[in-house]
Amino acid sequence: MTEVCRSILDVAPIRAEPDDSAEQVTQALRGEPLTVEEERNGWARVRTAYGYPGWIRRDALGHALGTVPETWLPEPRPDGDPVDEARAYLGTPYLWGGMTERGIDCSGLVHMSNRRLGRLVPRDADQQERAGTPVREDELRRGDLITYGDAERTTHIAFWIGGGRILHATERDGVNGVVEEQEPQDLREKRRRLIRL
Repeated sequence: MTEVCRSILDVAPIRAEPDDSAEQVTQALRGEPLTVEEERNGWARVRTAYGYPGWIRRDALGHALGTVPETWLPEPRPDGDPVDEARAYLGTPYLWGGMTERGIDCSGLVHMSNRRLGRLVPRDADQQERAGTPVREDELRRGDLITYGDAERTTHIAFWIGGGRILHATERDGVNGVVEEQEPQDLREKRRRLIRL
């Protein structure tokens, strides 16, 4: 059974498992199309339009649409600036799996800043890293992205602003939320990739 439904709640958690106490991996926003792949005990295993899997309460979904509509994103704004969109979230608290002004995580900030411009990019930092085109440090320009982590995995992502500054959603040492700041030295030491979407 595969059907496409829309999220009917303003914000609906999508969880790793069909359980209210399971980790929130992302959120579905009102009107967002979700492909239902399985149903179990009042839950639906869904895949988002950007390919992200998870479980959502069945009562958060509206009637079947048939296929993913092409018009669910805002009208594309090729001249729009994702950094300007990201700045609209300044002060928003950090929330793992969050995608709204009530709470957002680092990759959610990158995803939503592009989505508000009508561009659909991957949801997680490692996916965003893989989707980006590598750039050298001397090629970095405003709006490019820096990923952080270790040799095995990507754990964080931030917008490059220029002049050594980044814009990101973070939860560290007394900082909790979306901030624009000088790239912290401890974070700089964990740089993985410099990319452009």
